[in-house]
Amino acid sequence: MSESANNPGHSSSTTAQPASSSTPGSTEGAIGDERRSGPLHTPRGDTTIEETVVQKLAGIATREVPGVAAMGNAARRAFSAVTDRIPGSQTNVSNGVSVEKGERQTAIDVSIVVEYGYSIVEVSQGIRRNVIRSVENATGLEVLEVNVNVTDVQLPGEGSEDDDSGSHSQKPSDRLQ
Repeated sequence: MSESANNPGHSSSTTAQPASSSTPGSTEGAIGDERRSGPLHTPRGDTTIEETVVQKLAGIATREVPGVAAMGNAARRAFSAVTDRIPGSQTNVSNGVSVEKGERQTAIDVSIVVEYGYSIVEVSQGIRRNVIRSVENATGLEVLEVNVNVTDVQLPGEGSEDDDSGSHSQKPSDRLQ
């Protein structure tokens, strides 16, 4: 993934140039300062964000979109269904999410099952909007892309293996015209 010269805030202006009046021996104005500017790198310290943080944020944001019945491929969903029944275990919200993260940018892939009756195109667009907004607001990273892989369609009455999947009480047929 290539790093862009733009700040993660998506402004069209370029990154501020270091002051030319730095004192000898100081690190101000040194080569590389421009690359390390932005909300995650400040004069008071750096903030690093692990890929798992981005995965969880993207997973939660994906599950919030109407029409997402479950996440991940069939084998992963079956494994999660078993492990979720273990007392004290927590649902893996990053199931079905993979992330490639650089210092200031990230790309996200999500695998989902769509509820029957929902437009796959509209669900995918909703996922992209929600994931980009959530990850960029929470982390300051620029989300370059969100790729959506639809692995299955959940038919009425099948029930989801993923209880907190983002299923909504409104039936898909109520939305069809």
